Amino acid sequence: MVLFLGTVRSTPRMTLLAPISRRSAPATSIMRLGFPASSPRRPVLRASLSSGSVTGDDASRGTSQNEQSEIIFMGTGTSEGIPRVSCLTNPLKKCPVCFKAVEPGSKNRRLNTGILIRYTGLNGKSNILIDAGKFFYHSALRWFPAYGIRTIDAVIITHSHADAIGGLDDLRDWTNNVQPSIPIYVAERDFEVMKKTHYYIVDTSVITPGAAVSDLQFNIIEEKPFVVHDMTFTPLPVWHGRSYRSLGFRFGNVCYISDVSEIPDETYPLLEDCDILIMDALRPDRSSSTHFGLPRALDEVRKIRPKRTLFTGMMHLMDHDIVNEDLKKLMETEGLNIQLSYDGLRLPVTL
Repeated sequence: MVLFLGTVRSTPRMTLLAPISRRSAPATSIMRLGFPASSPRRPVLRASLSSGSVTGDDASRGTSQNEQSEIIFMGTGTSEGIPRVSCLTNPLKKCPVCFKAVEPGSKNRRLNTGILIRYTGLNGKSNILIDAGKFFYHSALRWFPAYGIRTIDAVIITHSHADAIGGLDDLRDWTNNVQPSIPIYVAERDFEVMKKTHYYIVDTSVITPGAAVSDLQFNIIEEKPFVVHDMTFTPLPVWHGRSYRSLGFRFGNVCYISDVSEIPDETYPLLEDCDILIMDALRPDRSSSTHFGLPRALDEVRKIRPKRTLFTGMMHLMDHDIVNEDLKKLMETEGLNIQLSYDGLRLPVTL
């Protein structure tokens, strides 16, 4: 059973998120995250069971079920991105990481943190994006053609900062030209923010007639497991600054925590037996009020004990090659397999 626009209905598996006519949506109340039938606002569902397959000419579908799944790092940097314009235009001080970042192929060039999961399941390959930040267009422009990615079958949101949701408007290229709609999985507190920051996507009555915006289907998730395209995601609640809740996600034995300043005690059991940990590590010397720094991130790795760790969300004080050389030594001294990730990294995984 799934709560559908405020009405409980039985829903066949794999058809939950089929495109819904805005004109035929049943009446419901604002308090239950549904909207009146006369409103052209986007459908809002309670996430449960699984999303339906997206129709359209997906060039990445039709692959063998034996093909391995993979994670593609769409971005591994901070909200500002690297290089910073302020560093490149500073006549008094040269920032070595930012100047390296402008070189072709540099692993110091980092856009907003996010990953794409290319999951091969029973129904073929699905492309599931975690976060679409304000630089998402630039990440997609670089990596989608390079890796043969065409559709976006779902987007899962960690939190409602601009570096996680600022690219939702850019999804119009997909819903206008590739596929009819995209399901978005988001916590209710972050959806409330989207109703302000992206009001014209949630409530299309405010747009100029004939204008095109992203056609998104909002699915409200809670801090308990939910299923997208046959894959279970377990939210990993963390603090991203004082009193600000963000979500990491576990899928298979992969744990992804992009924005964190504190891991609450109740989240640690969800991190047990983690094969791959992808975690926030902002700067080399200390933590900030909203992000782990490298020393704290290393302490957390020692506590969680994953088989492999990749740090993400690095600022311009983290030189990729220099920091990785230091991290390699931890394998010899402590048996810890830790490296920095980088934009465009493809990581084969078993899910």
